[in-house]
Formats: sequence, C-alpha cells, structure tokens
Amino acid sequence: MADRGNKGIIRIIKASGYSWQGLCAAWRHEAAFRQELWLAAVMIPLGLYLGGNGVEKALLVGSVLLVLLIEILNSAIEAVVDRFGDEQHELSGRAKDMASAAVALALALMAVVWVLVLFAG
Repeated sequence: MADRGNKGIIRIIKASGYSWQGLCAAWRHEAAFRQELWLAAVMIPLGLYLGGNGVEKALLVGSVLLVLLIEILNSAIEAVVDRFGDEQHELSGRAKDMASAAVALALALMAVVWVLVLFAG
C-alpha cells in the first residue's frame, strides 16, 4: 500500500517496489499475461531487428508493450470485480467484458502495426 508520508527518492523506491509486486502477481496469477510475456520475449527483439529506423522500432516494440500493459489493467479490473463477490451482476460482467475487449483491441492494434510497418513500406 502507498505510504503518503514518503517524498522524493524514498517514494520512488517504494513505488518501484509496488510495481515489481504487481508484475510478479501478474506472472503468478495470470496465464494470459505469462503467454503474452513469452510472446513479447520473442517479438521485442524481432521488432528491434526488423524495424528499419527508430520510429519503426518504437512502433513494433511499443505495440507489444501496449498489449502487456492492457493485460495487466484487465487483470486488475477482474481482481477488483471478483473481490466484491461471486454473485452475478450485469455491471460486473460488463466491466470484465470491456476489459477483455481492451486486450483484444490491443492485440489487433499490434497485428495492424506489424503488418503495416513490415509489409506496407
């Protein structure tokens, strides 16, 4: 939990620790994040190799990182919704479906970026 009394470098160090805990939790508890991280381990070096210039490399790598980012947000939304109980509620289902749709859109964006950068230039 964030300690509001910390400032400066101490706050940055603690925030970094919380971020690391979040990444570890995503790895431990989310199969989709693990799969996408393995995909990123292949695609990021490939994007750095195949990108012709800095902008292309940034687009290729950034689109992969965006998928990971959206997957973590999706998992966070699911965890918060699940925290409030197992009963079915229209808004809970909608929130989880929308978060899942965000991941699907990020994956589609990644595919479009890779195709355009690698084949439309």
